[in-house]
Amino acid sequence: MPEVTISQNATPEEAAAIAAAVQRFNTDTTVVVAEKGSGMDPWLKAALEEGVSAKEVFGPGQPFGTF
Repeated sequence: MPEVTISQNATPEEAAAIAAAVQRFNTDTTVVVAEKGSGMDPWLKAALEEGVSAKEVFGPGQPFGTF
C-alpha cells in the first residue's frame, strides 16, 4: 500500500477515519487476478464431446459444411 501523508493537523480520530477510508477504497478498487482454471476450457470440452471439428465445417467450396 502506498504511503499517505496528511498535510494538515488531524486529531487521532480524524487520522484513523482517513486511514480507514483509504484502506476501504484500496480494497474496493483492487483488481482481483482470476485463478487459472485447473481443467479444460468448457467450450472445447463441449465441442469434443459432441464430435465437432472446425476442419469439417465450412470448408472450401462447401459453404454449408459437409453433408
